[in-house]
Amino acid sequence: MKISLNWLKDYVDLNGISVEEITDRLTMSGLEVEDVVNQNEIYKDFVVGFVKDKKKHPNTDKLSLCVVNDGKNDLQVICGASNVDANQKVVFAPVGTLIPKGKMKIGKAKIRGVESFGMICSEAELELSDDHSGIMVLENSLKEGTPITEALGLDDVIFELGITPNRPDALSHIGVARDLTAIFNLTLKYPSVDIEESEEKIEKAAQIEIKDVLDCPRYSARVVKKVQIKESPNWLKKRLTNIGLRPINNIVDVTNFVMHEIGQPLHGFDLDSLSENKIIVKNTKQETDFTTLDSKKRKLQPKTLMICDSKREVAIAGIMGGENSEVSSNTKNILIESAYFNPSSIRKSSKFLGLSTDASYRFERGTDPNITVFAADRAARLIAELSGGEILQGSLDVYPKKIENKEVRLRFSRVNKILGFDIPVKEIKRIIDKLEMDIIFESDEEIRVSVPTFRPDIEREIDLIEEIARINGYDEIPVQERVSIILGEKHDKSELGDRIRDFSTGLGLSEMINNPLQSKKLASMTGKPIKILNPQSLDMEYLRTSMVPGALTTVYNNLRVGEKNLALFEVGHVFQQKNDKINDFEDFEEKEQLIFITTGLQSEKLWDKEEEDYDIFALKGLVDEFLHKFFLDNVLIDSYYNKENKIYDYKIVKKSGNLELGTGGKVRKEILDEFDIQQDVFCFEFNLDVFRQIPEREKKYSPLLKYPKVYKDFAFVFDKSITYGEVIKYIENNSSKILKSIKIFDLFESINLGVNKKSMAFSLEYYSRDRTLRDDEVDEDFNKLIKLVTEKFNAKLRGN
Repeated sequence: MKISLNWLKDYVDLNGISVEEITDRLTMSGLEVEDVVNQNEIYKDFVVGFVKDKKKHPNTDKLSLCVVNDGKNDLQVICGASNVDANQKVVFAPVGTLIPKGKMKIGKAKIRGVESFGMICSEAELELSDDHSGIMVLENSLKEGTPITEALGLDDVIFELGITPNRPDALSHIGVARDLTAIFNLTLKYPSVDIEESEEKIEKAAQIEIKDVLDCPRYSARVVKKVQIKESPNWLKKRLTNIGLRPINNIVDVTNFVMHEIGQPLHGFDLDSLSENKIIVKNTKQETDFTTLDSKKRKLQPKTLMICDSKREVAIAGIMGGENSEVSSNTKNILIESAYFNPSSIRKSSKFLGLSTDASYRFERGTDPNITVFAADRAARLIAELSGGEILQGSLDVYPKKIENKEVRLRFSRVNKILGFDIPVKEIKRIIDKLEMDIIFESDEEIRVSVPTFRPDIEREIDLIEEIARINGYDEIPVQERVSIILGEKHDKSELGDRIRDFSTGLGLSEMINNPLQSKKLASMTGKPIKILNPQSLDMEYLRTSMVPGALTTVYNNLRVGEKNLALFEVGHVFQQKNDKINDFEDFEEKEQLIFITTGLQSEKLWDKEEEDYDIFALKGLVDEFLHKFFLDNVLIDSYYNKENKIYDYKIVKKSGNLELGTGGKVRKEILDEFDIQQDVFCFEFNLDVFRQIPEREKKYSPLLKYPKVYKDFAFVFDKSITYGEVIKYIENNSSKILKSIKIFDLFESINLGVNKKSMAFSLEYYSRDRTLRDDEVDEDFNKLIKLVTEKFNAKLRGN
């Protein structure tokens, strides 16, 4: 990504800091400077030339013989461009000048028998653009002999930065300026978004509707009316050309400028081309053809996120606009789109289409969901200034569920321990502040940091420690000649993996560790495996797709030596290939998982009780007990499936809201036979990546209930396809507030119930913390639910 030094200076005062120091400190902070283009050096010998005369070359028709004044002398110059003419001001390279393109040094030359003393240049030869159709013609007001660095403002320094995928915040000038303020202890200045609005309200001019809030959590918009589409002013064109962008018109140029300024991609729609002046964000239902701004017809796959009006698609969300709504010379009214899209959705669409744009590059890495209105305001102000337009009053902002800042604990002792040397607390807090993270709690030992949404890469304490290390300077880490290590495992109890091991062993399970490399047969049992390049043997040729085959192998090895009663767990990673070929990281996925596996007796025969086998209910009890350690106040939802399944006879699914925490059940006999296991085995796999998405709620004390509870039971015969989870959810949504709990206590299938039928019985718990319930109000709610469940699921109430 290209970053302009002059542009950076709009947001941070870098005067007095050399280019070399900026380059070194940025690189050492993790924003690697891959190249530096100093225009003052590159264009130091070029001047404004005046073509006093032009004649045909005496020995060829394809060349012109020109007389060029360089401010001092009249020089004879041969030029092959068709657009060269007398009385033009041009970019002139005297003898001795090094041409940027091709690194050719101009010397005195003889062409077809005629001498030439210099060169008239094109934009392509100056590497200002790809335009090589003719020479670059300058404004006539420029004086010959003026250095080009002064005449064209080519006095900038351009840094080519290699931005890692985890740093989407650095894909803008303000993002890089933010790091520089932390590195050099400076102050960050944001651009002004003060705007003057007309009396017309935006709600009367446009409407926004999001139908897919998962892939588009936020969509903001501004409307500017009565615009004039024209060429951008020189300052704006200069900003864009310096970082390699081609100016188009004042509207498009502003959206590109704001994207490279603050990192938020924008799109301008011709408002009058939108049917009913409405924007609808939704996914395609089927394969669709769509013509993009580059006039190419593209075939879209189903579930491609699209921006639509009331009748048709007008843009591929986050990637490219449509030809049917583009800003043209006739456009009068502009709708500015400023949205936040789910990175995975944009990645999938961009990869499928083979279409990558500056916008998709940012969206698929993760933009800031809480900057959309600021970006729209910034663009609206600039468009109004450059086009004479009027900004309508207010903005449209559809944001159903705000994405909040993450809170991360940082211990000062941990910083010093990880880095191996002491950083003063004052310096730690300064770095956190300069990176625009808020300290919301502090003590002598630690601080709690609110991490803004423009830093999605910071999730844990170790991430904050890395920020402190990189801003303080990796080169500042002292060299240790002696290092002490502890031979043995020592866990940080705040880490998720260690808490999981603590809870699992506390439930009476023993930890096992299996090799993540497996044979093709084992790895293929549970998914599409990834083959490693240099396997050591056929038994370690593929990465595991599930924890189950390895766990079953451990069970077999224990059974073989007489250990028949087992309760084990393992934490590890699994890998699934998503596409036929692996070309990049999008073609496979890696997940961290936890597995519980039980078999044999859970309790042996003693004088006061009989022996008891592990069964599905014992497994479910372990799973519930484990989950409640993490999600004490969250409602956990169970689903049961008796459908065809590769691994389980009967499958349990655990959810928290819409997030699936894990699945498990009784392992099928056919699978056990593969491992020569002759007794029942039960296992459950947890998705630990989902655990990190669910914030732990504060544990609160609840006093004992003062008033009696009322219990009611009912049982229904349902179609076999109806799941326990959807019945529970329906009852919860349609019951009164006095129903506090509903659980399934019986589930069975029988031919006596009918073909493809099953029975589910539920226990309902009613109470109030404020009073004793009346029988009539409980009966009213209970009878209402019987009627609703019967009608909704075409169910039949079973008699006592």
